[in-house]
Amino acid sequence: MADLTVTVTESIILNNTKRGSTNTLTVSDITDTFERLVTCPHSQTTTIATFNSNVYGSAGALDLENCKYIRVTNLSTTGVLDIAIVTENTNYQVVMTGGTSHILCQADTAVIAEADTTPNFPTLEDITSIQVKPRASEDCDVEIFVASV
Repeated sequence: MADLTVTVTESIILNNTKRGSTNTLTVSDITDTFERLVTCPHSQTTTIATFNSNVYGSAGALDLENCKYIRVTNLSTTGVLDIAIVTENTNYQVVMTGGTSHILCQADTAVIAEADTTPNFPTLEDITSIQVKPRASEDCDVEIFVASV
């Protein structure tokens, strides 16, 4: 078992004043990691990870109850992509410009999408897959890193 240390730092000097902060997260008892680099073809949807209640539940699945850190990074410098976090019944999508990351703290009861502007904060759903689709006509290199207990 090992500790995963994640550090996020923002740093900018604006009007001769340093702004930003550094935040560090430690996730203990990590026993497994999953890391994948994928060139995602433009105009196509690529599934970069699948999740199940056990690793043998579907081909290549990550055990969703054990996932404690998930990061997806758009490694392309200019390419833009949409990322979809797909659950049992819903999905949410966000845009990722070149060099940006999207981080989740777990896959079990992790997210839900709602069709209005008033959050109901219902019971969240398990993630079943993470999918990406590059915009325009440029392929995007994507990295996914998952740490599990």
